[in-house]
Amino acid sequence: MSSTPAPLLFISHGAPTFALDGGVLGAQLTALGKQLTDVKALLIISPHWQTEILEVMTTSQPETIHDFYGFPQPLYELSYPALGMPSLALQTIQLLKNKGFEVKENPIRGLDHGAWTPLIHLLPDANLPVFQVSLPHSFDPRDAYHLGQAISSLRSDGVLILCSGSMTHNLGDLRLGAQGDLPYVQKFSDWVKQAIIEDRLEALFNYRQMAPDGVRAHPTEEHFLPLFIALGSRLKDDQLQMLDGGVSYGILAMDALLWHGQSDALKP
Repeated sequence: MSSTPAPLLFISHGAPTFALDGGVLGAQLTALGKQLTDVKALLIISPHWQTEILEVMTTSQPETIHDFYGFPQPLYELSYPALGMPSLALQTIQLLKNKGFEVKENPIRGLDHGAWTPLIHLLPDANLPVFQVSLPHSFDPRDAYHLGQAISSLRSDGVLILCSGSMTHNLGDLRLGAQGDLPYVQKFSDWVKQAIIEDRLEALFNYRQMAPDGVRAHPTEEHFLPLFIALGSRLKDDQLQMLDGGVSYGILAMDALLWHGQSDALKP
C-alpha cells in the first residue's frame, strides 16, 4: 500500500469482552492487520475519551486503561503495550489548530477500552505506535464529520485512522436482547450502510429522524459519532468494504467499515 493512503476504519467495538472473544469480527480484523505493512501509526478516536475541547494524546508509553467494572477478571489482566508517537501527535495538534479547532495536548492519557479492545485483534503484537484524539462532549454528527475532514490528510502520510464506536448502542435493551437479536438492530444497521453506499450524507446527519428506530439505536450519540468522523476522513479514490460482525448480546451490531485506495480488495 506504499503508493496509496493508509486505510480508514470504523469498528464497532462492542462490550469490553470483545477483547477476550473477538467472534466473527475479531478474526476479520486480525486478517486485515496482517496486510497493514506500510502503515506507520494509528490515530484512534473512541467514545470513551470525551472532553470539553479536543485533546490529543502525546504520551510516549500509554497505559492500558480498564475503564469498566463488573467483568471477568481476565479482562483486567490484559494490556496493550503499544508505544505512542508524540511527534506525530504534536503535528496533529498543529494541523487541527490550522483548521480552526480549539485543541490541547494531553501528555498523560492512556488507551481506553474503545481503543485497545479492537487493537488486540487488529494488531495483536502491538507493533505500531498509537495515539488518540478525544471526542468533545458538544459534538454532533456535523461536527464529527468536520473533524474527520480536518484529519483526513494524515492518511496520505501513512496514518491509519481508526474510528471506534458502535453501529447500535442501547444498553437499556440488554435484558430484552437476552431472548435473541432485537429486530430493530439489523434494520437500523442496514439503513445506515445503504445510506453510506448511496452517499446520502444529509439523511445520515439526520438519522435520528430518518433512520428506522434511530433514537432507540442510539439513545445518546457518543458511540455513533465516530462513524461520522470516518465519513469525513474519506478520500476521493477510496473503495468501501463492509465487514459483517453479527450482533452481540442481541443489541450491539458489530459491523465494521473499511475504506482504502487499493485497486484490489483487502482480504479481511
